[in-house]
Amino acid sequence: MPRRVPAAYAGRSSTSSARGRTGPRPRHRIRTAAAGAVVAAAVLSGATTAPVTAAAPYDAGHGDPALRKALADLVAAPGGPPGAIAVLTRDGVRQVYRAGTAEVGTGRPPRPDDHMRIASVAKAFSGAVALSLVDRRALDLDDTIGRRLPQLPADWHAVTLRQLLQHTSGLPDFSRSQAFQDIVRADPRHHFDSRHLLDFVADRPLLFPPGSRYAYSNSDNIAVALMAEQATGRPYESLLKHLVYRPLDLRATSLPQDYRLPRPFLHGYFTAPGEPPEDVSEALSASGAWASGGIVSTPADLSGFIGGYAGPELLTPTTRRAQQDFLPGGSSEPAGPGVNAAGLGIFRYTTRCGTVLGHTGNTPGYTQFAAATRDGRRTVTVSVTSQVTSDPDLLTRLRATEEQFVCALLSDRGPGVR
Repeated sequence: MPRRVPAAYAGRSSTSSARGRTGPRPRHRIRTAAAGAVVAAAVLSGATTAPVTAAAPYDAGHGDPALRKALADLVAAPGGPPGAIAVLTRDGVRQVYRAGTAEVGTGRPPRPDDHMRIASVAKAFSGAVALSLVDRRALDLDDTIGRRLPQLPADWHAVTLRQLLQHTSGLPDFSRSQAFQDIVRADPRHHFDSRHLLDFVADRPLLFPPGSRYAYSNSDNIAVALMAEQATGRPYESLLKHLVYRPLDLRATSLPQDYRLPRPFLHGYFTAPGEPPEDVSEALSASGAWASGGIVSTPADLSGFIGGYAGPELLTPTTRRAQQDFLPGGSSEPAGPGVNAAGLGIFRYTTRCGTVLGHTGNTPGYTQFAAATRDGRRTVTVSVTSQVTSDPDLLTRLRATEEQFVCALLSDRGPGVR
């Protein structure tokens, strides 16, 4: 049977030692790994000691053996990801846990400065842009599609920015449209006009009255980015730089338009029990995900972002209160640890050890979790190099591992302290 990578098109590469495997891959190989991606929308080592930045040094110790084992077990599981890396930050000190390899066949371990696709965690970035513009009074949470984007279908005009950010808009998901899927199947690296992705569903009515229920949709964050562009007259990529990257000192984060990843990068794989991993890192063009999942970052940058976005650094108290007005039952995709609830471009994860705020994401080759405490002083990211949502048992194991890291994050004693 042909391989399939079931999940949303919401995030999305290769080198043999850097270049040997990167060049054009056989077309049938790319197609088999990528075609199913739109049908619905790392050798064990301890905590490292090299610095991420001068302001956030690594713990010089060896970290928590239980956390190291959790990542190792995840990688060793049938069909598990070839690599995994977790960054845990407490009051300015970072511990890095990793298992497996950044690239099959090399033995190179994952590193905090390796680039990777963050998938739907990019939706938190579009939330950061929109809410920063709300702070600057360039946008209002009650702004409607009809006011800001009147060229979109009249049936959508009552949808507000608030509803888009909380996934209660009812917009049909462009990544589920047959026409979009057919293009990706025919040419996974097809370059889409990102600002016209909603055209794929422009002939469709809303799925439900705006605000009446929760339904995660990749279309929501495309509309958010278009609203931000309309309000400012600036490209969304420029807004990301000025409103998010610079204030939070993110130096290795970008929103590309093609399929390539900056070097060095974590290679992402399609995995299945009993089959060799298939590298899908550069199989799909990021242009088909754009503001809903196209951002490329690093574990170090992702940690810095989520601390600033979930914490008080980026937004005013008034806007943060709106951001953190959570809707019970709204889960990120994939669901994060514990009980999920949806805010505006952010989710609340209530675990057995306490609560953190953040976002998850998955795309062919990658699954992501990033979260922080409300004060932004403690953050955790867990990045794995396969789309584990294709295996329910593996996803359950991943969520348990994420919760284990959250518990270590929230413990007053710190990870590994007995």
